[in-house]
Amino acid sequence: MSYIVALIEQYGLPVVFFNVFIEQLGAPLPAFPTMLLAGALADDASYYSRGMLLATAVAAALAADYAWFWAGRRYGGKVMATLCRISLSPDSCVRQTESVYLRFGPASLLAAKFIPGFASVASALAGATGTRSRVFLLADGLGAVLWAGLAILLGSLFRTTVGDLLRVMEELGKWGVMLIAGALVLFVVSKWWQRRRFLKSLRMARISVDELYDLQQRGNRPVIVDVRSPRLQQEGRIPGAIAIPDHAFETFVHDTPTEGEVIVYCSCPNEVSAARVAKMLMRRGYHRVRPLAGGIDAWVAAGYEIDRTGTTRESY
Repeated sequence: MSYIVALIEQYGLPVVFFNVFIEQLGAPLPAFPTMLLAGALADDASYYSRGMLLATAVAAALAADYAWFWAGRRYGGKVMATLCRISLSPDSCVRQTESVYLRFGPASLLAAKFIPGFASVASALAGATGTRSRVFLLADGLGAVLWAGLAILLGSLFRTTVGDLLRVMEELGKWGVMLIAGALVLFVVSKWWQRRRFLKSLRMARISVDELYDLQQRGNRPVIVDVRSPRLQQEGRIPGAIAIPDHAFETFVHDTPTEGEVIVYCSCPNEVSAARVAKMLMRRGYHRVRPLAGGIDAWVAAGYEIDRTGTTRESY
């Protein structure tokens, strides 16, 4: 284990830069413990100071976040959908992040790195919503300073405890390395299992876009519910869709009989938001509720009409 300490003491800055950079790109490799450890060893390191360590971590975070910011500005919602698809935390996906960002704006970036799964999506969303580059860099940079600064400060304050832990790990030798690797694998597996259980809980019958279109053509028009964010709803909806605002899911009421058919759609991978709302409506007594397979993206891809007037009615 002593060679790991020597590695961090000598190459602490590159190690921290790499770890922070890939974490902010979305890899499930937490950088906070690395910065904490590097902060604890800063007094003994001859190659870096805590100031240099902080500057390195902030630079790495800004580099990764700006890459997502640029991608969001250029590709918009497609980037957020990709992030949602690969995320190990589906509950922190596009809709929840967008709700927070639209409420607090760039100020939300100050706390973004303390919330798993938030920073990457928030950075892409900032680009997609037209946030100015200098505003993004300022807010994101301050957030990175708070995040990295806290880790380095804690490492400095608890350097004796960290040192004791390292000595224990050194005594364990290769078993110490295996313990660290096992803890990391366990973390990733637990997040994957959490995601799997979450998606399994939302399994239910779907309706295809062709089936929905056929229903409309035959005059059998179900209630169609759009559960996307207001920003995405402004880009167009399925004709006749009702928008449910974020704050109205629990209180949503519609005058259709509970035996009537309700179709819910979103723009999330696996129809996560639509399935959650569908389950909620079923608990409220609606018996025939189905998410739209593929959401509005599948509807558009099939070439069906989109209402871009923004006049569809809302009920809540």
